[in-house]
Amino acid sequence: MQAFIVYAHPSENSFTRQIRDSFIMGLESSGRRYIVSDLYKMQFKTDMSEAEYLREACYRRDAPVPDDVAAEQAKINSSGAIVFIYPVFWSDVPAKLAGWFDRVWTYGFAYGENRTMKQLEKGLCLCSAGNTMEYLHKTGLLESMQRVMLKDRLFDRAKVKEMIVLDGTSRELESRKANWDSHLRRAFEAGAAL
Repeated sequence: MQAFIVYAHPSENSFTRQIRDSFIMGLESSGRRYIVSDLYKMQFKTDMSEAEYLREACYRRDAPVPDDVAAEQAKINSSGAIVFIYPVFWSDVPAKLAGWFDRVWTYGFAYGENRTMKQLEKGLCLCSAGNTMEYLHKTGLLESMQRVMLKDRLFDRAKVKEMIVLDGTSRELESRKANWDSHLRRAFEAGAAL
């Protein structure tokens, strides 16, 4: 099964990039094929044009989608799993990834009648969070993050959905160093088990 990795982080010097690399090493260790869309590196356009908005707002599946969107949709349909790797920004994904959903989850492809997006075997969200799991649980933020990514964005588009939060990664926290190796090992294992 091929995995399609949608990666969103603005810095190559980040812990999230190391998570991505560890996950890919896990995929490679199990002989899995993968493709990657590095949204920042490819300068993926995240703002909808007026034509794109009108296509979605009027449910016009006959209106064309832009080439960059069609390319992302083809990557999805050529894969058995989709993996989102990103840092948590304000209890959600970075704006670049939110814009990817706005543009790629089009009417007739990801929603509406007679969708052309295949149902994937697995949808995985692998994210780094500055806050600790204790804080995310206590404040209800973890449930909110899961609801948006797993129950809305992935919804029935994947048979199995999972969110792995690698927590306590803020640079000022002691847990960043303490959990570094175990977080990278968990990312590797998630790739190997996909």
